[in-house]
Amino acid sequence: MGLKLVISMLLILMAISSTSASRSRELLGGGVFDVTSGKYGAKPNSDITQAIANAWKDACASKMPSKVIVPKGIYKLKEANFNGPCKAPIELQVYGTLQASPDGAQLSKPDTWIMFSYLDRFTLSGTGIFDGQGQQAWKTNDCHKNPKCSSIATNMRFHSVKNSLVKDVTSLNSKNFHVNVLGCERLTFQHFTVTAPGTSINTDGIHVGRSTGINITNSNISTGDDCISIGDGTKQLTITKGTCGPGHGISIGSLGRYPKEEPVTGIYIKSCTFSNTMNGVRIKTWPNSPAASIASDIHFEDIIMNNVGNPILIDQEYCPWNLCNKQVASKVKISNVSFRNIRGTSSTPLALKILCAKGLPCDKVEMTDINLKYNGKQGSLTSQCSNVRPTITRVPNPLACATKS
Repeated sequence: MGLKLVISMLLILMAISSTSASRSRELLGGGVFDVTSGKYGAKPNSDITQAIANAWKDACASKMPSKVIVPKGIYKLKEANFNGPCKAPIELQVYGTLQASPDGAQLSKPDTWIMFSYLDRFTLSGTGIFDGQGQQAWKTNDCHKNPKCSSIATNMRFHSVKNSLVKDVTSLNSKNFHVNVLGCERLTFQHFTVTAPGTSINTDGIHVGRSTGINITNSNISTGDDCISIGDGTKQLTITKGTCGPGHGISIGSLGRYPKEEPVTGIYIKSCTFSNTMNGVRIKTWPNSPAASIASDIHFEDIIMNNVGNPILIDQEYCPWNLCNKQVASKVKISNVSFRNIRGTSSTPLALKILCAKGLPCDKVEMTDINLKYNGKQGSLTSQCSNVRPTITRVPNPLACATKS
């Protein structure tokens, strides 16, 4: 009888303790905000726009660290704005698949499906998929040739996000760019995946602009445009241990198209593999720039090319719609650029092309330990350099500026 009484008392105390802890969490805030809980009511195969908005609002108001969770399942999502500032560190864990509307007609802003803005100490994690369902949009997207094209939704935008982490999630079939990073500081993408067909139009994997301290590591990008594109104002960007392909490669630029562009400095791309891409590593600037700007301290190292077109490219006459005056040189000054330990196979005979601006030559360009083989039948491996005097070390003659001007 005594033993039963003791056990009963222990159970009562445990229940009181659990209830007390729960009430304490409610008073302090924090904890887990599951969108499928009774409070928020999200259900698979239905629209969870309001449920996820309500859960985020409660979590963001918490004074203690909190998590918003989307469990496994397929959910419709009209749009989402994960806005801060929040009162404490906050995490969005997505394990399910979030599906955008195929036509994007319901969006409040036609260029944005999901927005993360004004956040500090934010984490986006899980094994979930952000499915932009872009197949219909690609058929009508003419942004690759029409600079006045209509706005089309980017899967995810990060605006003014600091000290934050994106890991283990996938962006799938975005209608336009998969990710746009603007005005961010110390934001890391880790084990991030981008997936879209090589034929998808204007679907850059990650675009970074006017941001500082962005890190992209151990990420795999397959898409129809640049795997990673780097716009003006980007400083201290590091890309390591990533894969790219299909796609158009990793590109600094295009730069020099608009007035008041900010310098691009401190770009480090290392230990990456490119497979079956249209380009490898490149810097591209427009001719006839409206104002002077700078691209400097840019380094490519330990890169593997597998059947890559134009593996190494600096193009200061970039003009995709043939609407520019190439007779007027680019005003973007390129300096302190290195290509080190780049090896593999090129799908084009011109494997290295460094075309710098007339009257504004590239300075301090280094080419070291470059070993590329041409795997096609359209001629012999060669290279071309204009308006540049690079430092060349351990580079075979066909790649050592075979044609100069």
